[in-house]
Amino acid sequence: MRNTHVEIRLLSGAGGAEISGVDVARELDDDIVGKIRATLNEHCVVFFRDQELDAARQKAFARRFGEIFIHPNYKGIGDDPEIVMVRREPGDTSYVGEDWHADTTMWPEPPMGAILYGIDVPPYGGDTMFANQYLAYDALSEGMKNLLSGLRAVHSDIMVAGPQAGKNKGRSTKHRDGADWRETRSAHPVVRTHPETGRKMLFVNASYTVGFEGMTETESRPLLNFLMEHGNRPEFTFRFHWQRGSIAFWDNRSTKHIALGDTGPFRRLMRRVQICGDQPA
Repeated sequence: MRNTHVEIRLLSGAGGAEISGVDVARELDDDIVGKIRATLNEHCVVFFRDQELDAARQKAFARRFGEIFIHPNYKGIGDDPEIVMVRREPGDTSYVGEDWHADTTMWPEPPMGAILYGIDVPPYGGDTMFANQYLAYDALSEGMKNLLSGLRAVHSDIMVAGPQAGKNKGRSTKHRDGADWRETRSAHPVVRTHPETGRKMLFVNASYTVGFEGMTETESRPLLNFLMEHGNRPEFTFRFHWQRGSIAFWDNRSTKHIALGDTGPFRRLMRRVQICGDQPA
């Protein structure tokens, strides 16, 4: 019977763990929620297979880990701002998540995580890759760690939303691009300490990080480019192959991720809920 015998299978040496024996559509006791949280903290992303999950139950599951985050740039389902549908149709020339990124990091308190549910999944293609930012930090030289200590990066949504971004053309998932849109900017530590594990990790990404505090974007770019590429070196990454009814629940603090654009003639439809986080420190 599900929710009585939980099994954990590691996905790779870099991170990721598949949890079986759990039906997330049911009420979960504190012990199971604690196991999921501990596995997430240790392995950065947890995955579930063969789940039957409507929007209400997905939100109920998310709330066991925190309050739901309302995305400022994507519309929810109808009148429900807590749900974002991530859609890609055949013929789309662009899509959400096509660069290595963490989610919504321009926010003063970026989401701690996201729960993505596979509704319409291609028979092949459309995988998601993740990069472990604990490992990325640990692999830096002591000199680079000293250089980054105390350095803060500026995060902005100017590259991914608003009329100047031009992202809506050619893709089915639309962001806000009206005249009332305003940029959101926040500065966060380049090296962040995880609030639960106490481990240090890199916290910059291609979608949102535009430079270092106190420097111009031109001055920032060489070091920033190095850190972004370093953060998704192959040995830090792992890959998840989607099936209908799969769930990926990632720690948005300790990972970056990228959606692969090889869906070809197939539709890809996912339902996402984000969970509120804290101010990076």
